[in-house]
Amino acid sequence: METVAENLGEVLRGDKIMNSNYELKMGTEETCKILCRKTLTADETKQFALRIEEDYRVHWVMDNLPSATKYVDETNPSKPVTIYDLGFPLGFRGSVDIPGTKEGVSYLNNHLLLTVKYHKDESFEGSRIVGFEVEPSSVKHAVKGQWKGSESTLSTCGGTASAVPLPMVSSAPGEVIFTYDVKWEASEVKWASRWDTYLLMGDEQIHWFSIINSLMIVLFLTGMVAMIMLRTLHRDFNRYNAAEAQDDVEEETGWKLVHGDVFRPPRMPMMLSVLVGTGVQTLTMSIVTMVFAVLGFLSPANRGGLMTAALLLFVFMGVPAGYASAFLHKTLKGQDWKKNMILTSCLLPGTVFAVFFVLNLFLWAEKSSAAVPFSTLFALLVLWFGISVPLVFLGAYFGYRRKNVEFPVRINQIPRQVPEQVWYMQPAFSITVGGVLPFGAVFIELFFILSSIWLHQFYYVFGFLLLVFCILVVTCAEISIVMCYFQLCAEDYHWWWRAFLTSGSSAGYMFTYSVFYFYTKLEITKFVSALLYFGYMSMAALVFFLLTGTIGFYACYWFVFKIFAAIKVD
Repeated sequence: METVAENLGEVLRGDKIMNSNYELKMGTEETCKILCRKTLTADETKQFALRIEEDYRVHWVMDNLPSATKYVDETNPSKPVTIYDLGFPLGFRGSVDIPGTKEGVSYLNNHLLLTVKYHKDESFEGSRIVGFEVEPSSVKHAVKGQWKGSESTLSTCGGTASAVPLPMVSSAPGEVIFTYDVKWEASEVKWASRWDTYLLMGDEQIHWFSIINSLMIVLFLTGMVAMIMLRTLHRDFNRYNAAEAQDDVEEETGWKLVHGDVFRPPRMPMMLSVLVGTGVQTLTMSIVTMVFAVLGFLSPANRGGLMTAALLLFVFMGVPAGYASAFLHKTLKGQDWKKNMILTSCLLPGTVFAVFFVLNLFLWAEKSSAAVPFSTLFALLVLWFGISVPLVFLGAYFGYRRKNVEFPVRINQIPRQVPEQVWYMQPAFSITVGGVLPFGAVFIELFFILSSIWLHQFYYVFGFLLLVFCILVVTCAEISIVMCYFQLCAEDYHWWWRAFLTSGSSAGYMFTYSVFYFYTKLEITKFVSALLYFGYMSMAALVFFLLTGTIGFYACYWFVFKIFAAIKVD
């Protein structure tokens, strides 16, 4: 068995591709060809039975095409849909519906029908593989005469091949003979379109429903923002400017009263700068990755390409991260610029690397093939400290050299006292409510993304994803502006952190949904598997928090700057 060279994304995904002993020759069909005979110990039989109970699947690759099991979904009898599941099951559990099996007993799929589809084209000499299907079955083989290796004759081949399934009785050793059939089928599918079978969407209507649902949320928020900007603010501007001309300041109420404090630096300005800078890094990485995917550069034919591209783009987006963090830190009159840059370059990568390393220790302990080797971890550290950190400092150099922002109003020397807030304007409530609509814009698409990751399905509707992402950006910006306006009208000028947390709180809903998905869609019972799931989803929620929080922060920053630049203040 030889290991095939893999890219960084494949290794991080846990893909370990090895050459197998199955031999296929173009156009040559085989019937009940013997691969090998294996005598299993009681412990090996027990392990097979356990893996079958846990629904393990076998994944093969031929000519860069993944193996698939075909079945017909007849949920809608008038319109049956052919579905391809990646890989094939290691075995199955016996039931009363399967002839020759006992309920609760595990049966090993030791006989495989390999159907290889090929296409001949006048523009190409020879044939090209355009499909690879596997139909597994369990057969308790019997040998005619003496065992002669691959030249042996089996009495269980032919029409009786599936008559007696092969049980895996965990308390006793057993013998397994692995066999396979090979069938070649001509296909009209062209080589350029061979991935269409795997990427066929049977749920396109649900995606469109997701888009319509998200657009309704955006229209609702846009209406609120338009009302605030065109009606309420316009009325406020006229009232405030008229009051200024008449020196009638005693009756002033609302957001203009906090003009002397609205740009006062918040508490923990360094941490806010670090989070915003890292959020810019994740935001730019996400945008560029999705654009490349929509343009077709990150095809599923390039295994691990999407993860490799996202990781490298995150590393090189250290420049805008450092620039954004440094400029905001300077604007907020923060101290200790070196500490700010170290935190910007290390907070998110360090947290993710630490969690990933701990999870990897559990995989090593389980002797899992998904465990990432030390050489790959070292390569990640080289990317982090050798490229990302210097680029963050490079961006910070330009950020700190940029000219200071001139705020439209002066900051008073003595902070204004914030009046007591009504219950619905308390930070905890308003922040929690603010995350509902951004999450509502993406939760349907989130279901498909989780299914592609945890149920081994392909996700290739990046056009839908990019559209949903644009809706998410607009939703985060608008909900933050609306909540910020209500906060300023309540004469509470502590908007800096609230702007970030309002839209960022959608990450909490995302993690909560992942918990719901775990208990309703996945059948994970092992501790390590559950730990991996929640560990990875925690990291995803952290990235989503930084991304959405940054969008909301910059939207509020622009909004506050614009409205206070439009009024007359002594």
